[in-house]
Amino acid sequence: MNFYELYSQIKKDQADPAGITSADVEKALSCRNPDSRHFRALLSPEALPYLEEMAGKARDITQGHFGKAILLYAPLYVSNYCDNKCLYCGFNLQNKIQRKKLTLEEVEKEASFIASSGLRHILLLTGGSRTMSPLSYIKDCVKVLRKYFTDISVEIYALTEEEYAGLVSAGVDALTIYQEVYDEKTYTRMHPAGPKSDYAFRLGAPERGARAGMRSVSIGTLLGLDEWRREVFWLGMHAKYLQDNFPAVDVGASLPRLKPHEGAFRAPYDVSDMEMAQIITALRIFLPRLGISLSTREGAAFRENLLPLGITRISAGSSTYVGGHAAYAKDRQNIPQFEISDKRSVAEIMAALKLKGYQPVLKDWLAID
Repeated sequence: MNFYELYSQIKKDQADPAGITSADVEKALSCRNPDSRHFRALLSPEALPYLEEMAGKARDITQGHFGKAILLYAPLYVSNYCDNKCLYCGFNLQNKIQRKKLTLEEVEKEASFIASSGLRHILLLTGGSRTMSPLSYIKDCVKVLRKYFTDISVEIYALTEEEYAGLVSAGVDALTIYQEVYDEKTYTRMHPAGPKSDYAFRLGAPERGARAGMRSVSIGTLLGLDEWRREVFWLGMHAKYLQDNFPAVDVGASLPRLKPHEGAFRAPYDVSDMEMAQIITALRIFLPRLGISLSTREGAAFRENLLPLGITRISAGSSTYVGGHAAYAKDRQNIPQFEISDKRSVAEIMAALKLKGYQPVLKDWLAID
């Protein structure tokens, strides 16, 4: 049984926080091996008065499993051509933006620029167009990136297991693919047209990547598209499914909040800063080994404040423009996928981490001096 089949069977009432009491939250906090019922309690409104206690437990769990190491990586957008009409995305096919696709020479220019900062983990991203960003092009980009980076992740359109295996053979180490929203009705509404509108194929992509040999698989939900307690519950259940069924794979999760982008779409749901803290601590308590990333969509001070609660990975020196690091960094007609808030350089983020007693990790989980 794959996760889609499992999810379809049990999704109806599992994520509903109704009926949770303070006693349920206390049981969840005292449990050594929390299950889905405990996770649901930690995400409930009744858990808010216990947030300080949750934060302390999450901090201890994180340091016990990860120490004070924070993995740094950078995103590299190589194309913004897209065949989808996702309502929330700046790369939406219907948005009248300048479309770009980097040449391999420009990819190398970007790679050299990013690598000069010391980073050795790179996340390659494209828009959702197989025509303009075919697998052959992605593999050619990976070949260039291999000269500069020890770890290469991809965040691209969903693939078959055989296609993911081909990327692994080409040198890709890790897969990042967000479901965006787990509620199927909301997903259908947010993805009215294009290949991405296939909910089940998207939901099965992480396990296809894991079966294909990806060393690491990261998933995520885009906070703001639906009620966050339901969404984070299913994100946690999805991550647990991957951990249980692929124990050799490093499973991660990301929690981006919707930010402004090209187009008129606005998030139908708000997620407050306090709720973000609750989300991260609940995930950490439920899944002690989960890698948790925090996007540059969040501001610098807020990112730093959330670090002790369970964060293990952050992007640094980020740009959501195609070629935004070097190739087209000053091109004002180039439209980003979304606006970022933490615009600090890699060096500035490293200095801030060290000041707080953290170890910035640039390569293969070895801390720098």
